[in-house]
Amino acid sequence: MTIKRIFSDMDGTLLNSEGRVSSENSKAIRDAQIPLTLVSARAPMEMREAIEALQLTGPQVGFNGGLIYQIVDGKVKPLHIDILPRKTAQTILQAVRQHFPQISVSYYDMTNWYCDRIDEGIRLEFNITRQAPTLTNEADFLAAKDNTFKIMMIALDNDELLALEKYLQALDLGEVSILRSGQYHLEITSKTAKKSKGIAYILKKEGLDKSQTAAFGDGHNDIPMFEMVGYPIV
Repeated sequence: MTIKRIFSDMDGTLLNSEGRVSSENSKAIRDAQIPLTLVSARAPMEMREAIEALQLTGPQVGFNGGLIYQIVDGKVKPLHIDILPRKTAQTILQAVRQHFPQISVSYYDMTNWYCDRIDEGIRLEFNITRQAPTLTNEADFLAAKDNTFKIMMIALDNDELLALEKYLQALDLGEVSILRSGQYHLEITSKTAKKSKGIAYILKKEGLDKSQTAAFGDGHNDIPMFEMVGYPIV
């Protein structure tokens, strides 16, 4: 069966140690002439450099499936969205700030990354993605946005991150998904935001059979993606 679309994670898979697509990989992917969809926990602005390097024009999946989109005339065109309810986002932000003030917390809408202080977690993420956050005052930050796609917590101490994860799970916020994304990151998205859902949307839209697809990934959150394709590659 001919492969007609490839899905790929970014961090730890497609990107090199500098967080970029190498020129060799970029050329190989373009020369293969098989449509590629990036499937990532990243925001669109953090995916744009790779999209441009690979000259991708089709649908992409960000925020672990919370946003399916295309870049059209240099702008993000949403095809499907799953956001966090604003009240839920407020509850999470305020609880983390009150009970884990030492942990870095920030969040994303479709086009911006928000924080209310520059701490070691924000600096770490900046070094990974080379994207600058939008700095707001604490009151506005804790009020959240109507279109929050992802809340991100970063802690360099693993015990702190485990304690935070346990605390958030105990809040029993039924409409959210809480996932580790890398050694230092804990990310919260809508419960309906799944990589597998993004892939299912694209398969249906393009009339593709599972056997006509392949996927590359390296993390626990890639398992649902692997289950959706004919050829999973770790």
